[in-house]
Amino acid sequence: MIDLSQRYTYVSVQQAEQLLEEQQQAGPANAETYSDTTNDVWNYVVFVSFVVISALIPIRKRLCRRSSNSKSKQDYVFGAGHISTLAMMLSIARGTLGVISVLGYPSEFFYRGSAMWESLYGVITAYPIVCFVFIPVYFDLGITSVYQYLELRFNSRLVRCLASGTYILRTLLSLGVTIYTPTVALNTIIGVPYWVSLLSITLISIFFNALGGLKAAVAADVIQSLSMTAMLVGIIIYCAVTVGGVDKILTISSENDRFAFFNFAADLHLRVTTTSAWLGELFNSLSLLGCQQNFVQRYLSMPTFSQIRRTLMLNIPVVILLFSLPWFVGMAIYAIYWHCDPLKASVIAKMDEILPYFMVDRFDNVPGVWGIFVGTLFNGALTLNISNINSLATVTWEDFLSLIPALRKKSDKHQLNVIKLVGTIYAVVIMGVGFIVGLLSGVIESSMLIISATSGPLLGVFVLAMFIPFANWKGAAMGMIASHLSILWIVVGRLLESNVSDTLLETSIEGCYADLMEAQKNASLLVVTLDDGINVVETSNLLNRIYSITYMYYGVFGTVLTVLAGIVISLATWSSHDQYNMKMLHPAVRWLYSRCPFSGKHFGSFEVAASYGAGNKEPVPKC
Repeated sequence: MIDLSQRYTYVSVQQAEQLLEEQQQAGPANAETYSDTTNDVWNYVVFVSFVVISALIPIRKRLCRRSSNSKSKQDYVFGAGHISTLAMMLSIARGTLGVISVLGYPSEFFYRGSAMWESLYGVITAYPIVCFVFIPVYFDLGITSVYQYLELRFNSRLVRCLASGTYILRTLLSLGVTIYTPTVALNTIIGVPYWVSLLSITLISIFFNALGGLKAAVAADVIQSLSMTAMLVGIIIYCAVTVGGVDKILTISSENDRFAFFNFAADLHLRVTTTSAWLGELFNSLSLLGCQQNFVQRYLSMPTFSQIRRTLMLNIPVVILLFSLPWFVGMAIYAIYWHCDPLKASVIAKMDEILPYFMVDRFDNVPGVWGIFVGTLFNGALTLNISNINSLATVTWEDFLSLIPALRKKSDKHQLNVIKLVGTIYAVVIMGVGFIVGLLSGVIESSMLIISATSGPLLGVFVLAMFIPFANWKGAAMGMIASHLSILWIVVGRLLESNVSDTLLETSIEGCYADLMEAQKNASLLVVTLDDGINVVETSNLLNRIYSITYMYYGVFGTVLTVLAGIVISLATWSSHDQYNMKMLHPAVRWLYSRCPFSGKHFGSFEVAASYGAGNKEPVPKC
């Protein structure tokens, strides 16, 4: 919990003694104490009200609906086609970024600079690729789970289950980071224990998931996107007015080496460069947007491909805005604290606490402001958790539980109840993951490591399915397994054995006035500790050099390894039993293949049942 008696700002060192003397001469003021208590009450009221209202609005109709009109499984999964384009745009953009960016990107800019900002290039590049390469392949298949496509292409349940398992694992780990994020703010600002916040998010998620579905999840995403954008814009405006304009914010960041754009260094061991940010995020975003259930589920809820195309392409400027706002916030906060770093002065314990500290430091006397801030973070994690639980439960049903004859024969209502029960179990598992996330180095570091480590195998198997005509199930399965094991080995080595240099940019406490000498003493001890804990990578140790490769490239390496291993094994093991329908390939690949020298060998010899309209039963290959 933040000690508000140590409130810092930036002033000259010459003013410190005078300000401290004035602070000591100020006696206790009952009126001020009463005002602080009143403000705290208002903040708590605003926080609770914001979360409750934001959670209930998307499911208000469901709460008022009679039991006889209960939601069907199709409506739960796809929203019954009643979701507007604008709402879907905000939901997709919201899912791309998440609440992690709100807390993580400002601290990233403050302590490491703008290098990670350039990952935006990869996100922007991924949207048209997903729109014109991935979506046309399986839009008309009428699938409920995107991983059904892999079974149709490879005629293998094993490949489908491996892909589904990869998605489930990645989503569980990512959501653990997501729900941990607001607990940092709650603990920093008002001292709420981490376990209380995690338990509250889990219980609300279970309730919301039972009554909601995709349509409610999208509505919640819209509310969260708008409230989050308003909050971030408000912070930027306040900081601009405080320091003397937007140009002053830019000048302070520039003069203190916070801008690090267009660094094309070829060193794979640098944490982030322009090349690794763009290329790494491109592969991660392709895996997320093109191969992950919660996004494809939203695409398939739209009635036509033209609407999907319009939604994705119009979403690019929305993503640019939502992605950049937290970075501008980080720039603005740095302009406030550039001469008095709360972390170096030991007022906060973690980098990610800089934004919560700012909100309390600057708006503690304004009733309800930090209540809205904490409520936005809490609700952001809550809605993202609910949205992904919906997708996780759907994938688990379609790809695993539906194989059980006793469950598949159940009525639609019973199947929906099973899906909701699975979602409840996943909510509890995610809470467990959230308890251990604090052991990693910041929410951005944790999120990027998880996404990069799991993106490659999933993207690679879809590349094999869509673009490699001779790929078979054996190559796809072994490629994914080899990629998973290789990346897992590197990640474990990185966490346990490698001494990866991760220095922070220089900050100052010369402008602090509250307990100035003590803060400088603490800062000196902190610097010594940091210097002792950072070791330069030994160039003579090959394993250390492998382990210290930046995690930004994990998605690239995983994809390439999956594709290469899949090609080699497929060529070595192809047989007539691996035949498939050539319509499962991308149209451009079919066109090129028909004109290549090897077109005489046909890999496809069976047809797939037509009339796939959205929501139809899974098509069955006919030999």
